[in-house]
Amino acid sequence: MFTDKIFSFLRSRTVLLSLLLLLISSLQLTSPGGLCAQSLKKAVFVPQWLPQAQFAGYYMAYEIGIYKKYGIDLEIIQCQLDAPGPKKLEEKKVDFITMPLSQAIEFRGRGLKLINIGQTSQRSALVIIAKKKNGINNIKDLNAKRIGYWRNDPRGPLLEFLKRHDINMEIVPLNSTVNLFLLDGIDALVTMWYNEYYKILSSGIDEEELSTFLFFENDLNLPEDGIYCLEETYARDPELCRNFVKASIEGWIYAFANEEQAVEITLKYMNRAYITANKPQQRWMLSRMCDIISPANIKRSIGELDEADYLRVASILLEHKIIEAIPDFKTFYINQAASDVKK
Repeated sequence: MFTDKIFSFLRSRTVLLSLLLLLISSLQLTSPGGLCAQSLKKAVFVPQWLPQAQFAGYYMAYEIGIYKKYGIDLEIIQCQLDAPGPKKLEEKKVDFITMPLSQAIEFRGRGLKLINIGQTSQRSALVIIAKKKNGINNIKDLNAKRIGYWRNDPRGPLLEFLKRHDINMEIVPLNSTVNLFLLDGIDALVTMWYNEYYKILSSGIDEEELSTFLFFENDLNLPEDGIYCLEETYARDPELCRNFVKASIEGWIYAFANEEQAVEITLKYMNRAYITANKPQQRWMLSRMCDIISPANIKRSIGELDEADYLRVASILLEHKIIEAIPDFKTFYINQAASDVKK
């Protein structure tokens, strides 16, 4: 009788232990270290340039867990100037990149099977700046002057601007600073509204001293940044591509609504990359990115690529013999911009 009681007690303890282990296992399946974490899809993303608020939306989406919310275990790697995003994409070392639309069309024309799955930029950020003291007050005053242009940037947009206004200028290749402009070594500079324009203002030059010619105000709206992947990546996992775009757009919306947090996160990435960080400049850049990504007068959803914008950019590249043919729009752009993600 005593032996039977012992066996009965042990059996009950065994049942309880089994139930406890089952409960622990079920908790592990839904914990960050369990099945949910294992089911996240790994992906690698590289922006086209060094850390700055130009990419704040992606940093924000990563830091506050938006990518994980959409089932993505994302790794953001830093751009390497000797191994740009398109090269890494071609070598299949990354899944997603950002790059300007004109550059993407050019690479597509060369045979790289990349596709646009989200056009973040809706308005060109290109601007020509010149000093009024040098006699440049309107576009025609640029004629016969020297203009600086970033060495690695596609020249199509500048060449089209000069052609449309019947202007001849000497194009001076630049590497990474605006010093030649500040020292009057060149008369004008093509730069980005969200970046070097602010650097020039912060050097001590007032806006009133500058003549500025924004491309989008001169019938040359050539939107820049978009999200790209390989055709085969999309064919293999369209859900991953769509979720990456949706998460990125949410990151941008959150960043615009939480400016100070977005700037602080951006500074963290800049400091990690040993890049001089300037909070006012990054705040300016983030505000301009909002103007570019979500212009007040454009009603389409963030991430959509307008076919008219695409054809405008591609036609310029074709006219200046940068590409031999315009890639088919429906092949180049697959709308993963989530018209279900609103501004």
